[in-house]
Amino acid sequence: MKNVVWHHATVTRQRRNELNNHKSVVLWFTGLSGSGKSTLAHAVEEELHQIGCRTIVLDGDNMRHGLCKDLDFSDESRKENIRRIGEVAKLFIESGVITLTAFISPFKEERDKVRKLLANQDLIEIYVKCPISVCEARDVKGMYKKAKANEIKNFTGISSPYEAPESPDLIVDTDQETLDESVDKVLGVLINRGIINNAN
Repeated sequence: MKNVVWHHATVTRQRRNELNNHKSVVLWFTGLSGSGKSTLAHAVEEELHQIGCRTIVLDGDNMRHGLCKDLDFSDESRKENIRRIGEVAKLFIESGVITLTAFISPFKEERDKVRKLLANQDLIEIYVKCPISVCEARDVKGMYKKAKANEIKNFTGISSPYEAPESPDLIVDTDQETLDESVDKVLGVLINRGIINNAN
C-alpha cells in the first residue's frame, strides 16, 4: 500500500514462542453446523491451558457479534468473513498464541487463501467430519429446522454448499469418537509437530 511502511518489531514471534515454551500455530476447525467444531476447539483449548499454553479460540458466532457483525451469510460475505479471520489469526500467531478457529468455512478457495496467508506449517486444517443427518439430529441452535422452513437463507448443507477438505491435516469423526478421543488426536498432532511437548 502506498505511503505505508511495515515496521519491524524487536520483540519477534520467535522470542515470544521461547518465552511461552511452545510454538504458535493456527488450528483451523472446519465442518458443518452442528458437527462439533466449537465444542472440540474449546475442549482442546482447555487442555492446552491446563498445561500452561497461551491460547485463544476464534469462534464463528462470537466473531459475528463484533468484527464481522456487518456481514450477512451471502457467499461474498462468507468469503470476507474468512478473510478477516485469517488476518486476525495471523496477528495472534505472531503474538505467540496457539489460535483455534471454529468456522464452517465452507469454501475450499477461501480456506486455501488463509493457508497462503500463513506459512504452510503455521496452519493445521482439521476437518470436523460428521454426517449431515447427525448434525440435523443434534441441531443445537435450531438452525437446520429454520433453514428447511426457509427462515434462513444460504444455510450450509441445505441451501448453500459445503466443500469438504480434500486433504486436511487431520480428520476427526465426531459421530464416531468421544470428545476426549478427538481432543487426544488434536493434541497428538501438536506433539508430533513439535508445537508443544509432553513437558509443557
